[in-house]
Amino acid sequence: MPANETVLYRGARFELGRGPGFYGIWPAGAPRPSSIEWWPESPEGWQGAWSRFTGLETPASIAAVSVAAVSVGAASVGAASVAAAGPGPIAGFTQPGTALPGGPSGAPGATAMASPRGADLAVTRARAVVAAALLAVGAGCGIASLFPGYFSAASLAQQPGQLVAHAIYLAVWTASALLILRGGAVGRVGALLALGTSIVTFGLFFADAGTAIAGGGSVGAGLVLGLIGWLTCAAGSATASRFRLAAALGKPNGPARGRILRLALATAAALGAAIAFAPSWDSYTLRTASGQVQSLTAGNAFANPGLVIFGNVAVMVLLVVVVAAAAWWRPVRLGAILLAGATIPMVAEAISAMVQVGEAVSPTQFGISRAQAAQTGLTISSGLTPVFWVYCVFVLALAVTCGWMLFAPRRPAPAVFSAGPAPSAPPAPPAGPAGPSDPAGPLSPSLG
Repeated sequence: MPANETVLYRGARFELGRGPGFYGIWPAGAPRPSSIEWWPESPEGWQGAWSRFTGLETPASIAAVSVAAVSVGAASVGAASVAAAGPGPIAGFTQPGTALPGGPSGAPGATAMASPRGADLAVTRARAVVAAALLAVGAGCGIASLFPGYFSAASLAQQPGQLVAHAIYLAVWTASALLILRGGAVGRVGALLALGTSIVTFGLFFADAGTAIAGGGSVGAGLVLGLIGWLTCAAGSATASRFRLAAALGKPNGPARGRILRLALATAAALGAAIAFAPSWDSYTLRTASGQVQSLTAGNAFANPGLVIFGNVAVMVLLVVVVAAAAWWRPVRLGAILLAGATIPMVAEAISAMVQVGEAVSPTQFGISRAQAAQTGLTISSGLTPVFWVYCVFVLALAVTCGWMLFAPRRPAPAVFSAGPAPSAPPAPPAGPAGPSDPAGPLSPSLG
């Protein structure tokens, strides 16, 4: 068994334990494969795991492997002696204790693992504080970037469409910093939300930098602050997540049909949004006083300098990759958070485009001076192409998939073994680390 997975209860045929971010059931004995069934590391997940375990095992055969005198519901219980079902204590438990009441058929009940070392707790807390601080500093730089010139003299604050999009990114990073500071399951939500947004917005900020460079090096102070802000927020997201992908993206425990269905639907929606992101969204109609009419479109992702094209392609590729990873994620609810983080920038782009439609269009944008426009009685009306609305449909599909994953019913994997007796009341969820290598539990069970 890996060092970061620990057996809590053992029966005649199976073992119940915990790993980074989940509770799992393994066949008893060695060598131990990956858990055959798993549940998220939460009170509800513990209840589901205990119910399933007591359904597979004869209650009288269940015994705690190693316990400590820390009870969620009984603060008066103090540290005591070891109660072990097997020969000798398990490595990594240096301060064992007594069993707690509530176990099946006289077996030891709710247990908690030994208290993690203070130094390890301090390291974990420090990591969360550093991640939150980086996100806060990055968001601060992003706010400062709204007011100086971005590409040239014009600031983001003077461009409502761009301002709305950047404000949405900054709101996500700020909220993520606050969530990470709270730690636990809430901290995992903040880490994944910030991570998804940071990955997808990489291409958007790169395209902005490419636009400035291609325009003759007119890089404003606002763009410099914006790039520093994105880089700092990305570093904070990575620090909070810690990139432990194996547990979240590994082989599913039990039938993978649900995961494959989510992957297919989410990836199809992401591919549709990515493809619709490339063509022109902006539509303009130019009319003169003499009745001449000309229609133009703008915004094609590939009608730009090379650096801008690279940034736009990066947005499309990273969106599909992150959405596919989120759809394959376990637990599925954390995958929904990562998916939400990746979808938010795409929603922001749609909102930005709709806001820009209401802005006045200068004739100089089409190489016509204001004097010539006044002489010919030129009027310009703007709108959005049909491709934009197709894009909105696919982004809405991503949002629906996110909601489906977030509110999916919590069900254990389908039964592989014959059911045992009716499950007994579960003991209190065990507190403490998944193992000596991760004393305080990750900020994210897959990236943490």
